Amino acid sequence: MNSKMRIFVFLLLFSSIWISQSISCTNILVTKGATVDSSVIITYSCDGEFLPHLRYTPAADHAKDEFVEIRRRGGEVVKIPQVPHTYAVVGLINEYQLSIGETTTTGREELRNPDGALHYWTLMNLALQRAKTAREAIKVITDLVDKYGYASTAEAFSIGDPNEAWILEMIGPGPGGKGAIWVARRIPDGYVSCHANLSRIGEFPLDDPENCLYSKNVISFAVKKGYYNPKSGEPFRFNLAYCPPDPESLRYCATRVWSILRRVAPSLNLSPDFHRGVKGASSYPLWVKADQKLTTADVMSLMRDHYEGTDFDMTKGVDAGPFGCPNRWRPIDWEVDSVKYCWERPISTQQTGFSFVSQSRDHFPNPIGGVLWYGMDDTYTTCYIPLYCGIKNIPQPFARGDIRKFSWDSAWWVFNFVANFANLKYSYMVKDIQKVQRKLEGNEFKLQPVIEKTAAALYESNPDLVADYLTNYCVSNGENVVKQWRELGEALITKYNDGYVKDEKGRIQSVGYPEQWLRDVIQLRPDQFKLPQW
Repeated sequence: MNSKMRIFVFLLLFSSIWISQSISCTNILVTKGATVDSSVIITYSCDGEFLPHLRYTPAADHAKDEFVEIRRRGGEVVKIPQVPHTYAVVGLINEYQLSIGETTTTGREELRNPDGALHYWTLMNLALQRAKTAREAIKVITDLVDKYGYASTAEAFSIGDPNEAWILEMIGPGPGGKGAIWVARRIPDGYVSCHANLSRIGEFPLDDPENCLYSKNVISFAVKKGYYNPKSGEPFRFNLAYCPPDPESLRYCATRVWSILRRVAPSLNLSPDFHRGVKGASSYPLWVKADQKLTTADVMSLMRDHYEGTDFDMTKGVDAGPFGCPNRWRPIDWEVDSVKYCWERPISTQQTGFSFVSQSRDHFPNPIGGVLWYGMDDTYTTCYIPLYCGIKNIPQPFARGDIRKFSWDSAWWVFNFVANFANLKYSYMVKDIQKVQRKLEGNEFKLQPVIEKTAAALYESNPDLVADYLTNYCVSNGENVVKQWRELGEALITKYNDGYVKDEKGRIQSVGYPEQWLRDVIQLRPDQFKLPQW
């Protein structure tokens, strides 16, 4: 297979993990001034019913006649000239510690351009291969859509490097249009931002290129289409013009944003009114200053959220079943007697295909400073593994699997099995899962300074050995985590067989149901289960 064909095939494989259903994602952006160790952190949960394959793409040099082929929906092939050199990419972080995530905001669907060549996943991939910094990534993405057209609906990208974190929001110009309409904002140092399938950028400065970039037509196009009236006296807001919210999208999207921000800055006492659709309620700020600096583990915890401890706690109520299961099966909305309802949509969901929490740190050489903490399936019950951006191979269980056939050799299936089995007796089994999760992730965090100290010493004496050293650690650790999770699944089947619970000595216990749930059953069906009194 020649190099031109390899590029085309890779893009097909890369794009195959983003099926049409995988549009329900959550991102967090944490600046270096908001973290304990001065990391810039980007998170991404890619949610949808698909089986992802983790991939490593080595750096490569390219001849002048090489190109990337993109096939449009109608079959036409668009050829994009290749750059002289592309950078190595591990998952969604490259060798310069640049990481990218996204959430689909959809926006005004009439602005989707069927003639555009580039979908968001292709733009992410090309940016990681061609850019060293977040600013460069924004330029790569926006230059490409200017020339070849944007094909997706509205999108919000999270882009981080060792020094900066940016949100880039983009939407198409509609059928036959050129380029895309977009705006990008840098998150101020010391602050935290997030987005979850709903546009977050409102007002923005027009004269601050260090902190805000935008397309020339971002306002004029909205005026032309009737999305904004400059005579209204209201300031232009990107989100209201191109992605206006409604009660359904607020419930589905803004609740996740609220939960992240309330935990990062509890002192703000953010009201739930906006995400509950209360008219006139204030929207949530694009970023907040963290009450306390965050660790990587803290940010992972933010991604593991079902609104616990709030009025919307998904582990409570009759809808959680007898054992407090926070998962709700799709469809998320339904109708009874012509009244519309919907379940809560949490940050942590069983529909997650993969997620990551990336660290980018300017006080380390690039191969050591960038870490992609990668997990498969539900963020709440997964175990993150560290993948340094300087490695040259990945743990193979994370690159295997077919969604149509279960396999113990596939990390995705192993994590799915444990998570799905736990639904039978969630409040019991999740404790066993978290025990193993805390042990494995805790060991990884304890080892991190030791691994990095050794890698830094190698970098000083023999930089070529760093990649081998970090690769050996990441691969062996990732394979061990999958092995431990496989054993966890087997242990859960044994311990909770047929609804019983075996104690530490293997004795079978009948634990029954929680009293409150039994009271709910009695209230709903007061006579059926009542024994007659003679």
